[in-house]
Amino acid sequence: MTDPTDPDRNCALCPRLHAFIAAQRELHPEWHNAPVETFCPEDGPASVRLLIVGLAPGLRGANRTGRPFTGDFAGDLLYGTLSRFGFSRGSFAARPDDGVELVETAITNAVRCVPPENKPVGAEINTCRRFLSASIGAMPNLRAILTLGKIAHDSTVRALGERVSAHPFRHAGRTQAGGLEVFSSYHCSRYNTNTGRLTEDMFTNVFKDIANFLNEPAPVAVSPSRA
Repeated sequence: MTDPTDPDRNCALCPRLHAFIAAQRELHPEWHNAPVETFCPEDGPASVRLLIVGLAPGLRGANRTGRPFTGDFAGDLLYGTLSRFGFSRGSFAARPDDGVELVETAITNAVRCVPPENKPVGAEINTCRRFLSASIGAMPNLRAILTLGKIAHDSTVRALGERVSAHPFRHAGRTQAGGLEVFSSYHCSRYNTNTGRLTEDMFTNVFKDIANFLNEPAPVAVSPSRA
């Protein structure tokens, strides 16, 4: 039996995260306060050619709204860039009911539950990887993955059955892992953009590379010749 692609709403695999969410439910009962599911196109995982992997839900972002990168600054830059390159349609308004639709693209996180201070620990990253692996496995037409930040990158590389040392994280990086093209970028957080670590142009250039790759014809599998 394969692992589910998303945790149960009351997933308790990571006790610290489970306790933190329970506390947030007491403080903010109107919030989502649960593992955040992968955001997929209406046509489902089979239509996905690009998967974007972030770190974890933000406390007042996805943990509040229930949709990845929705409700905080990181989503403004991400969804604006997705729209620019045709990976989404509709007007992003930082609400899960804003009508935004993804186009052959899915968005998820390496860790599906909000961590205290936005910092998951190693055991939590490792435990939640089963859902990332299952999500990737449920996308038969996936060709490219964009990892946002080192934690997301390293966990994705491991989910693809590869060694991190063979595929080190760097901004605007590109590598082949597990039969997929893996692109990497600094996370589009407010901190990174405010400090100049990541500029809009830098982020845009990563998506240019991804779009160019996806516009190339997919390689055709050649069957071995028969004697």
